[in-house]
Amino acid sequence: MPWSNNNGGGGWQGGGGGDRGPWGQGPRGGGGGGNQPPDLDELLRRAQERLRQVFGGAGGPGGVGTGTGGGSGPFFLFGLVVLGLIAYSSFFRVNTDQQGIVLRFGSVVRTVEPGLHLKFPYPIETVYTPAVTRIEPINIGRVPHESLMLTGDENIVDIAFTVQWKIKHGEASNFLFNVESPELAVKAVAESVMREVVGQSNIDVLQTTGRSSAQAQVLRKVQETLDSYKAGVEITEVTMEEVDPPAQVIDAYRDVQAARTDQARLVNQAQTYANTVIPRARGDAAKITQAAEAYREQIVAAAEGDANRFLAIYNEYRKAQAVTRQRIYIETMEHVLSDTNKLFLSDADGGKNILPYLPLNELKPRSGATSAPAPSTNGNQTTAGER
Repeated sequence: MPWSNNNGGGGWQGGGGGDRGPWGQGPRGGGGGGNQPPDLDELLRRAQERLRQVFGGAGGPGGVGTGTGGGSGPFFLFGLVVLGLIAYSSFFRVNTDQQGIVLRFGSVVRTVEPGLHLKFPYPIETVYTPAVTRIEPINIGRVPHESLMLTGDENIVDIAFTVQWKIKHGEASNFLFNVESPELAVKAVAESVMREVVGQSNIDVLQTTGRSSAQAQVLRKVQETLDSYKAGVEITEVTMEEVDPPAQVIDAYRDVQAARTDQARLVNQAQTYANTVIPRARGDAAKITQAAEAYREQIVAAAEGDANRFLAIYNEYRKAQAVTRQRIYIETMEHVLSDTNKLFLSDADGGKNILPYLPLNELKPRSGATSAPAPSTNGNQTTAGER
């Protein structure tokens, strides 16, 4: 056997007799000594004796056997294996992406960070090491009973979305023991919240500008629900991948969308035309109004001027009526006769000494200079253009 001497004797007896240990140390007791400390030998001896008592092994007290001595070796190896298993179960390692949860008789006693740690052997203490940094995706809407939802404008929409989650920091114990299946819980809550948000929105909004808002709203409500369950789960992202009508009506829906696009285009064209014509008409109206106002101001100013001139002449006429009348007559005749050929005759002597003379050539229009009329016999002459 491994720990027996082939020359006979007990399990730990040497060839020359005497009680010696497996590493060849001297006898125990008395003034014993040797290379190995006595306490380790005593511990091994007592463990071997107890194993013999339990399993009915041979050998006398003190570990000294008689006869063949072949029964002590297997029990000693079994003891070493048991001790090794106990030592092995007392150490555990937590990886960098994990968090250790130590349970003592089924109750959480502490949480440990990544590294090598010591615990009581199984079954006194057990350890769970969930991955707390790994993000797990859940795809929802791959089958019809999950994807078909009713919108707020009473349209059926086919939605496929993905929820990404991980274990919440510092709540790994809640994740392990508060919810039986965290992944199923996340999926059920996300689907329920998505149906609620879609039911409050229109399909056009979900397909265009409202998608990001709906995703943020779903993430917030799912996180609030899971926190109320103390599930120890953190939702990192919600992504709506598809927001389409059902396949059975997709063609009709596209026709409706095309008609709405044409409607919007025509409305924009009409609005553009109105924005062009109306300002031009307003400009023309303002131009005509300003011209009318200017004409009015001109006519009113001219009328006021004529009235003031008439009043000024009338006031002068009242002061000297004869003179004013004569002046008005002269000014009027001057204005009337300014563009005509004129012949003036002096009637200073009553017209007795005037020789009647009719200058026919002078009465005809001509471009040259007008010749002087012939002198009269009495020394008075007739002059054109003289008053």
